[in-house]
Amino acid sequence: MLRITVHDNPELLTFQLEGRLEGAWVREVEECRRSTLAGGRSPLVRFDLTGVTFIDAAGKGYLADIYRQGTEFVAADCLTKAIVAEITKADIPECGRSKRRLKPHPQHHTEK
Repeated sequence: MLRITVHDNPELLTFQLEGRLEGAWVREVEECRRSTLAGGRSPLVRFDLTGVTFIDAAGKGYLADIYRQGTEFVAADCLTKAIVAEITKADIPECGRSKRRLKPHPQHHTEK
C-alpha cells in the first residue's frame, strides 16, 4: 500500500509518499507526477520519502530516473538515506554510527 499526498506551491511541488514504493505502486506514483506536472509549469519537484517503509528495485530505478530529471529527495531514516545516497552518489550520512574507525577482527586478519 502507498499513500501519495501532493503539496502544490508555486515554486515547489512536493510528493509525500507513505508506505511501500514497489511494483505497481511505482507506476501509480509516476502517473500522479505526470498528471500533476501536465500544466506545463516547471516548479522544483521534491519527493518526501520520510514515510516510506520499503523500496524495491523498481522503486530505486524510478527514483534514479526522476533524480536525473532534477527531483530532490527528503529522507529521514538510515535505510532511505542510504538509498538516496546511492542514487545521488552522495556520501551516506551518519546514522548513529560511531565515527571511530573500526579495526579488522583479529581472526579475519591475514599477513603476507
